[in-house]
Amino acid sequence: MHSIALYLELGLKHISDLAGYDHILFLVALCAVYRVEDWRRLIVLVTAFTIGHSITLALSSFEIVVIPSNIVEFLIPVTIFLTALRNATSSSSPGQSVNMTSHYLMALGFGFIHGMGFSNYFRALMMDSSSIVVPLLGFNLGIEAGQLMVVVAIMLVAFLIVNVIGVKHRDWNLFVSGAAAGISLVLMNDTWPW
Repeated sequence: MHSIALYLELGLKHISDLAGYDHILFLVALCAVYRVEDWRRLIVLVTAFTIGHSITLALSSFEIVVIPSNIVEFLIPVTIFLTALRNATSSSSPGQSVNMTSHYLMALGFGFIHGMGFSNYFRALMMDSSSIVVPLLGFNLGIEAGQLMVVVAIMLVAFLIVNVIGVKHRDWNLFVSGAAAGISLVLMNDTWPW
């Protein structure tokens, strides 16, 4: 019998592992364009991302969808770059726009890619393949909890820089998005699969 607490802890540890900083970098890029007042939309956005990688984890665990890891490792920084680019070219905070559907769909789609990155790790964690429900649920809840903690930390830093220090939000967004884009270009170069 699998313990949901065990897999919850493993999912939480997986997010907090700084060796896998690409996932944290994606969250930083995802949050850069948002203001603290947009926290509800941001939570829905992160949850859409979690749903995306949860679906992919399930599909890859049953070997329904299998993409070579070298392709996935390249696509992950591509998602960071595209998110940063969208932030930098956005005329306003997505939280201020009426329609968030495209942002949610983007997060869901990018979640599919990041889920493939988690899949090898997750398969290695599986004690046996007879029951995937409890491990999958626990692991994804752990990842979601970890992501939300990272998002809270990012938004606290953003609040201090924008609201206390007085940096314009647009400047904060451009700085963070530019840094994320630059790091993602280095990662793409390092993981180029062809």
